[in-house]
Amino acid sequence: MNRRVVVTGVGLVCGCGIGTEEVWRNLLAGKSGIRPITHFDATAFDCRIAGEVRDFDPLNWLEKKELKKTGRFIQLALAAADFAMQMSGLQVTPEIADSTGVYIGSGIGGFDVIEREHSKFLAGGPGKISPFFIPATIVNLAAGHVSIRHGAKGPNSATATACSASAHAIGDAFKIIQRGAADVMITGGTEAAITPMSVGGFAAMRALSTRNDDPEHASRPFDADRDGFIVGEGSGMVILESLEYAQRRGAKILAEIVGYGMSGDAYHITQPAEHGDGGYRVSLAALKDGNISPDDVSYVNAHGTSTPIGDAIETEALKRVFGARAKNVPISSTKSMTGHLLGGAGGLEAGISVLALRDQIMPPTVNYEKPDPECDLDYIPNHARKAVVTYALSNSFGFGGTNASLLFKRWVE
Repeated sequence: MNRRVVVTGVGLVCGCGIGTEEVWRNLLAGKSGIRPITHFDATAFDCRIAGEVRDFDPLNWLEKKELKKTGRFIQLALAAADFAMQMSGLQVTPEIADSTGVYIGSGIGGFDVIEREHSKFLAGGPGKISPFFIPATIVNLAAGHVSIRHGAKGPNSATATACSASAHAIGDAFKIIQRGAADVMITGGTEAAITPMSVGGFAAMRALSTRNDDPEHASRPFDADRDGFIVGEGSGMVILESLEYAQRRGAKILAEIVGYGMSGDAYHITQPAEHGDGGYRVSLAALKDGNISPDDVSYVNAHGTSTPIGDAIETEALKRVFGARAKNVPISSTKSMTGHLLGGAGGLEAGISVLALRDQIMPPTVNYEKPDPECDLDYIPNHARKAVVTYALSNSFGFGGTNASLLFKRWVE
C-alpha cells in the first residue's frame, strides 16, 4: 500500500507559549521565549539562560497522585498531544483504537527525575529511590502515557536519536500509515532537559551561548556573532491520518505529509560532516520520497541551532540541495525564539511548518543582525513573511550523525 497521509492537528508547547495558537502568534511576532533559568540556581554556570516553559501547571493534565510517576518531558507531551487532538477533533473510539497508534521521540527523557532520585540515593541510600523512578524517566513512557490517556491501542513506539528523535518519530509514523499498518498516529517529540547536569554538560562541550545578559538575543542562527545554542524545553505533536480516514470523518486537513528522508554522517560524534554531506543527502532523500524537485520547495525550517560550525555547514548543505536557486529559497530557524528542544525540536518544527502551510506565512529568524559571509542565504530575517508556500521542508540533525528530513505539502480542497 502507498496511502496518502495528512495532518489534522498540531499541538505546541514551548518557551513561546502553552498551546498551538499562542505559540504560533508569538513566533510570527518574533517574540523570543528565552529568559534566565529558574528551574535551578544557575549562578555558577557559564550559561544561565534557557527556553523554559513558564507557568506550566501539570495539574491541568494530570491528577496530583500521577505527578510522581511522570518526568516533566512526559507532562509536556501529554499537554501537546491534548492540544493536537483538540485541533483535529479526533476521538479514539473502541472502533478505531486498534488502528490508532502513538510514536513519540525524546533525546534525553527524564533527566530531571534522574538527577532528583540520584540525590536522594546519595543522601539516604537505595531505600530512598522512588518505585516510579524508572517509568518516570525512560523515553518510551511519553508514548505510553499518551496512548493510555487516549485509548490508542495501535502501533506504539519511541525514538531516541538525539536532536533528530521527533522528526524520525513523525517520519516513521507517516510510513506506518502509508503502508496500511494504522489509520491514525499521534506523533512528535518532547524534551525537558533544563537541568543542572544537562546545561552543565552542554556548557562543558562549549556548545552553549554565554550571552547571559541579553537572553532574548542570545540565540541568533546564521548571524555572524552567534556563539552557541540555547537549551529549550517543550513538546510538538501532530495528528497524522490516512487521507481516506480523515475525509470519512470530515476532518479539517491542515497539510499533507509527502516525504521522509534519513541519513547518517558516519563522520564524528558531535560535528556534522564536511560540506554538509549528511544534511544534503537527507534533504534529497525526502524530496525523492515526495517525488518532487528541489525547485518545488517554497520554505525550509532549518535545523539552525546558532552554533558557529553547525550553521555554516547547514548553509553549505542547502546550497548543494538548491543549487543556483539557493539564495531565493526562504529559510528560517525558529530556534532563534524557542531555543533548541533537542529531541523535541523536530516535532515542534514540523508543527510550525504545517502552520506555515496552513496560513501561508513563514516565521522569521530573529536576531539576524550581522551577515556572515559563510551564511549568505535568505533566512527570513527578523520579520515573518507572507508568501505562497506549497512545499515545506523541515530538517533535524543529531549527535552521532543521525539526520531526518520531513516534507509537507499545502492542502487545497
